[in-house]
Amino acid sequence: MRNHRGHLLIPLLALLAALFAVPASAAPASAASAVASYRTVVDGDDADVYYPTGTATGLPVALLLQGAKVGRSHYADYASAIAAQGFVVVVPDHYRLMLFEYERYAAVDQVTDTVAWMKDEKYDATSPLYKRIDSGTLALLGHSFGGAAGLSAAEDACSLVFCPALSFGLPGQVKAASFYGTNNGLLGLIFADVDNRIPVQLVQGAADGIAAPADAEKTYAHLLNTPKQIVRVAGANHYGITDVQNPSPAETETSAQTLTQAASIEVAARWAGRFLLAQLGDDAAADYVWRTGDASDTGVTVTGAP
Repeated sequence: MRNHRGHLLIPLLALLAALFAVPASAAPASAASAVASYRTVVDGDDADVYYPTGTATGLPVALLLQGAKVGRSHYADYASAIAAQGFVVVVPDHYRLMLFEYERYAAVDQVTDTVAWMKDEKYDATSPLYKRIDSGTLALLGHSFGGAAGLSAAEDACSLVFCPALSFGLPGQVKAASFYGTNNGLLGLIFADVDNRIPVQLVQGAADGIAAPADAEKTYAHLLNTPKQIVRVAGANHYGITDVQNPSPAETETSAQTLTQAASIEVAARWAGRFLLAQLGDDAAADYVWRTGDASDTGVTVTGAP
């Protein structure tokens, strides 16, 4: 039932350590659209959907995989900033059992669930997105644990931590991904190669005290395939894309953020959205993420291979 109302590829040991630690027609990159939202259900998960107002059709969908225990409402500003660039952004609350704890933990099967949802939503006459969705194009966004789940999906893998259904196949609709505060380190010591089947961008706060910036660098080096990119955001910490710092009951960040919350969200969303648009054929976005953006944005440093 729908309610259309406006309104770390981490292996099991790394997860244990974290849990028990103390405490074709997308809008061009230069455009920004007004954004509306509504609530829906994606395969049993309550979800918020953010989308550009107006009449534009062929809108690509972006699935945002939440950080561990971070409620979907805490991504409202980030999701809106991505949607303003021409995306339909779907943010589910995905609860599942993880080491005897039933909480919000992303999983790779959310990707296939969202593919099915967007096909149905496109032809639901009661939906605000009736005949507006490009049901053949899905991008992945992710934060922390959700980004790690996204990395697993990006390499078409079914690992124990992220694949509770014990089977997964990367849908052909998935075209690119951008993950914030994400790495695939095992206790910060072992970094496996990531055979990514789609372009991947890592956006990393330089002040992140939960997912170490050095671990993001190592993960970037282990991405086997291009296009790939890492964007380092000065002054941003682990919760640089959530509406508030330390959203309860998620892990507490003790490294202070020097950027305002609005500023860190804007920077991270701008780079993520333009990277995704570039992979979908937007020439202006490609020029920004590969050539002009690094020099013009004094708050970031970028390494990439188109």
